Amino acid sequence: MNDSFALLAAYWGLVVSGSSWNVPGAAPSLFVVGGTPLLHPEAQAFEAMLAGWRDQQLARSLAKTTVEDRLAAVRRFQRFTNEWPWTWRPQDVEEFTAHLRSDGQDRALSTIRSYQGHVRLFLEYAADPRYQWTTVSERLFGTHPAQVFFEWNTAVHAADYEGRPQRRALTKAELQRLFDYADDQVAAARASGRKGWLTAMRDAVALKAAYAWGLRRREVIKLELADFGRNPHAPEFGDLGVVYVRWGKASKGSAPKRRSVLTVFPWSVKVMQQWLDGYRELFDTAAGSTALWPSERSRQLDMGALSDRFATYRDALGLPAELSLHCLRHSYVTHLIEAGYDPLFVQQQVGHSYASTTSLYTSVSSDFRTRTLRRVLDGTIGRALDATGKEGI
Repeated sequence: MNDSFALLAAYWGLVVSGSSWNVPGAAPSLFVVGGTPLLHPEAQAFEAMLAGWRDQQLARSLAKTTVEDRLAAVRRFQRFTNEWPWTWRPQDVEEFTAHLRSDGQDRALSTIRSYQGHVRLFLEYAADPRYQWTTVSERLFGTHPAQVFFEWNTAVHAADYEGRPQRRALTKAELQRLFDYADDQVAAARASGRKGWLTAMRDAVALKAAYAWGLRRREVIKLELADFGRNPHAPEFGDLGVVYVRWGKASKGSAPKRRSVLTVFPWSVKVMQQWLDGYRELFDTAAGSTALWPSERSRQLDMGALSDRFATYRDALGLPAELSLHCLRHSYVTHLIEAGYDPLFVQQQVGHSYASTTSLYTSVSSDFRTRTLRRVLDGTIGRALDATGKEGI
């Protein structure tokens, strides 16, 4: 081996023996070297590709849920085409997208683009010579994986927000109805002696907390007793003046983001204090748990239970089915903006890196817009009158 080739091999991370690439996710030597007969070469190669792609993504510290979602999308595309990655064509992309938009499917644009993006990323991996799957495919099948997702056959990301139009913030009247209904369910269950009154109480308080501090589902579920603190600038809130969020939305490949959320609603302090002083400890699991929301059988409320509770109450109140638990966070942003809070303060409260993200959450009412316009117009007219008066003196 000459010096130039050795340098090139070192640059790409190639093992000098030539049996495999020294990078996460590289094709196993069983496929690279060959010599061992494969009972089902197509299926075995495909599964090994997926396993290698999984390892490559985990090496980048991507969340396991993200990786599993991507793998599931690739498997779905393969089942639809009934072909293998080294024979996929652009036509397959178009037919798959048409299927997702057909009757009975009608997936949202963001969902369709997510499927397309996941499979596109897989093909970028499989067609990258550093992982040697192109060499393996050529030897076994006489062809190799290539990118088939292009700008001209995939969904374009043309708008900042592409969620369903029905998804919005709750009005203050709707929010009050939701909270009143939750409280009524607790009272009715308790009056009838039903066992579920305590879990209904817990979920009612958790729903109010999600709104009161503008929290995502995971953020509110993961709260612990130690996640509250004092705000020296708002001593009237006592030990509940700040919520320390430790499970914020992570950036790609990073740990969950942390932030502190200042308490802004006095009523939220009363609700939370009542929960901590009189109800949380009634759960049998509470003594051995530091979670804010213990469960009857485990130390912490299940991630999907609160979403299910919200959906039940939403349907009972006749609210749009597209509204999810996340609308409480949207409502928090909207109502703070309507109340005159500085947009930068609101942005920091909800942990957005960019003001444009916060603006997407905001759906202020027409009444707020009218009052804002009236205030600006009155100020303009007042200044004009002042100027006219000065000129006449």
